[in-house]
Amino acid sequence: MVADPSVSRRDALRAAAIGGTALLLGVNLRSASIAAISGGASATFAPDAFIRITSDGRATLIMPQTEMGQGIYTALSMLIAEELDLPLDEVTLEEAPANDKLYGNPIFKVQATGGSTSVRGYWLPLRTVGASARAMLVSAAARRWRVDPSTCRTEAGEVIHDASGRRSSYGPLAAAAMRETPPSAPQLKRLEDFRLIGRSHRRLDTRPKTDGSLRYGIDAMPEGVRFASLACAPVLGGRVERVDDSQARALPGVRQIIVLNDIVAVVADTSWGAMRALAAIDIKWRDGEFGSLSTETLREALIEAGRADGNVAVDTGASSKLSGEGVISEFYDLPLLAHAPMEPMNCTVHVTAERCEVWVGTQVMTMTQRAAAEEAGLPPEKVVVHNHLIGGGFGRRLEVDGVRKAVRIARHVDGPVKVVWSREEDIARAPYRSLYGSWMRARLEDGRPVAWGHKVAGPTVVGRWLPPAFDGKVDNDAVDGAAETPYDLPASYVTWVRHEPKGIATAFWRGVGPNMNVFATESFVDRVAHEAGRSPLDLRRSMIGKHLRARAVLDMAAEKAGWNDPLPHRQGRGISLQFAFGTYLCTIAEVAVDEDGAVKVLRMTTAVDCGTPVNPDGIVSQIQGGIIFGLSAALHGRITISNGRTEQSNFHDYRVLRMNETPRIEVHVIRNAEPPGGIGEPGTVSVQAAVANAIYAATGVHLTRMPIDQSLLAKGARA
Repeated sequence: MVADPSVSRRDALRAAAIGGTALLLGVNLRSASIAAISGGASATFAPDAFIRITSDGRATLIMPQTEMGQGIYTALSMLIAEELDLPLDEVTLEEAPANDKLYGNPIFKVQATGGSTSVRGYWLPLRTVGASARAMLVSAAARRWRVDPSTCRTEAGEVIHDASGRRSSYGPLAAAAMRETPPSAPQLKRLEDFRLIGRSHRRLDTRPKTDGSLRYGIDAMPEGVRFASLACAPVLGGRVERVDDSQARALPGVRQIIVLNDIVAVVADTSWGAMRALAAIDIKWRDGEFGSLSTETLREALIEAGRADGNVAVDTGASSKLSGEGVISEFYDLPLLAHAPMEPMNCTVHVTAERCEVWVGTQVMTMTQRAAAEEAGLPPEKVVVHNHLIGGGFGRRLEVDGVRKAVRIARHVDGPVKVVWSREEDIARAPYRSLYGSWMRARLEDGRPVAWGHKVAGPTVVGRWLPPAFDGKVDNDAVDGAAETPYDLPASYVTWVRHEPKGIATAFWRGVGPNMNVFATESFVDRVAHEAGRSPLDLRRSMIGKHLRARAVLDMAAEKAGWNDPLPHRQGRGISLQFAFGTYLCTIAEVAVDEDGAVKVLRMTTAVDCGTPVNPDGIVSQIQGGIIFGLSAALHGRITISNGRTEQSNFHDYRVLRMNETPRIEVHVIRNAEPPGGIGEPGTVSVQAAVANAIYAATGVHLTRMPIDQSLLAKGARA
């Protein structure tokens, strides 16, 4: 999926008026229509705006992406405010409505937040919006003062004419600015003129989070709302066979018990009442064809699929060199994983014959709108989606399965109903990150790989989620981190085998394709270094070649981690170097392995080059959070299936990293003038290989699967 380079010009600016005299800027720079409405009029010219400035000076920035803890409201606001010369603490934020044409992510072309694309995609479009607005305000002031616009400047929400000493805040200029023609190619600031970008700023959602005023999806409380708890078929494709709800109906506050073909739901006056009543229902399920599914059968099917040649993603002459004597090979695989966001899955819906209203926190506004419309039997324009901030997404809220179920339930309820998934319900029945497999091969000459092979097997989530992005041959996400690496390899051969695991639903998971591919690639580099009798650091330096930004993060991480400092017995350091999501990143893990095989991660040191750092403090926070997320997977993360059913149910058996397990984390940001890369997922991607390689250094055991198997690491268990 490649961004349209014309987006920053074509989809940048439209002027309109709303809520009084206002300057409203949205998209379509070249066909902008300018209007001014004075005196308290409420007409809205275009709801696709990014900026609204009213005559009283209030500035509203309308956010096309969803805030889910990654700090994107702040970063995107900084892009607009920088070019507009608007103080960041003087703006309010508003969620964009559902509209792919006006708010489609420039990379995906649909209104979606994910894949570490927000800053990458909007780096030029939103700066262009701000610069265009600034030019229009300057023109309005210059026309009023009868001076040349080039003699005016802007600062802190004001237009200033130094020669005459005149100045005006933006508010009084709003109506006049609406009559100005937006520039076809607004002048963007130079890097050295930035006042906001590149400096750390407190997040704009910090105050409402701390005072409790911020509203997540689960906080939505439309008038008359009732609460629903649901149980879904425990096996994919299963159906309800029999329901005994006699005890549940006798409980206080129970309003309805809804039985659908694969769902049983209780609607009650309170959420606790609904949960209690659901637990009292005796449900017998009919499993269907996947009732005998297990983790073992899923893995066997993956390995069998890997016997195929696959479709070629990269071929630079390595295929003929990757067989016979002198070739090193290894198989790596990763397990099913759940997302387990801290805010429980929830969706509030009100369906009538003419309209459907949805309150939810979603990463995909228009997909949510269309899904709700399909389930409600209405056209999309009859569905209103109120998006809220999200308490953790990680890819789970890129899916609309929950919205569909909530609307199906709401069609049987007179009035709004809030459907909330229990932790057990979501972990046991959610779409998972799929099983993935990687078959690695390399031929060595003179202590260096001269041919490199990487076969990936796994599903095409992209093919289901965004069909236009999949050409039917190679899923670019599935080979991300394999097809392009931070190394200059003389010859490479990368293939992809499409394997859709039967009996489970698969979804994106924080780090998507590079999760598997970086784990396999970087683990295999250490295996190659061991076979060549070389230091993992030195081998990587010899393989980097022209990738100077990769060398910079590798050298900085090694220096900051003290790579050559001695360590006690059964302690080790391991490297993971990557180029993914447009960002170069190197993480060095330091671990200790007890005699019984228990692993303690002591320290994680990361150097990151994501191009121009918009909000450096936000970058550090994202890497820290990503590392903790990745460590949870490396140490504990695994979903297992038996008799078609998920064996994990809550955080006691699907563990996340605990405070006493959290290592010291250091993040070092390299600054340059390159366009920004993504930052939400690279930290997660780097963890598993770094930790596995550190264990290799400490014990001599080369791990090829995650999570870490302690039994392989106990003293005396070394292969």
